[in-house]
Amino acid sequence: MRRSPATTPRAAAAEPTSAPSEPSEPSADEIAMAARLRLSATRLARRLRQQSDTGLTPTQLSALSAVEHHGPLTLGDLAQHERVAPPTVTKVVAKLEADGLLTRQADPDDRRSTLVAATRSGRRLIEATRTRKDAWLAARIASLGADEQARLEHALDVLDELTGGEDA
Repeated sequence: MRRSPATTPRAAAAEPTSAPSEPSEPSADEIAMAARLRLSATRLARRLRQQSDTGLTPTQLSALSAVEHHGPLTLGDLAQHERVAPPTVTKVVAKLEADGLLTRQADPDDRRSTLVAATRSGRRLIEATRTRKDAWLAARIASLGADEQARLEHALDVLDELTGGEDA
C-alpha cells in the first residue's frame, strides 16, 4: 500500500502547523499542584512574617519596604504599589511617620504634592528585618540535603517565571 504524500512522516512534519490554540483548562493535577503551591507559599509567608519582629503590621511593613525600595513616593503612588485605597495608605503613613520611620516632604516638581521617604531609622529597620528573615530561611535551607537544595534552586527559577520575576 502506498502512502499519499500528505500522510508520510516527512510530509506531515513539513506541513505548516496551525496557530497556537487557546490555553486549555487546567487539569485536575494542575489544580491540585496550584492548591499545594498556594498553601506552601502562604505558610512560608506567615513564617517569614513571624521573623520580622518589628511591632509593625504586615501592611505597615510592606508600605515601608515599598518606600525604601522605590524611593520617595506620593501617597497615590504608594497606594498603587501596595494595591490599597488612598485612605488606607494615609493611615499607614501617619503611623509610620509617628514612629519616625517615614517622613513627608514637598515634591520638588509639584509643590501641591507630598512625597514620603524612609528615614534612616526606617531603612535600618527594613535592613535588619531582611537580614533576620534571610538568616532564618538560610538556616532552613542549610538543613536540606544537597539534592533537595538543587531541586529548590531549580524550583526558584520556575517560581520566578510564574511571578514574572517581581521583586519582593
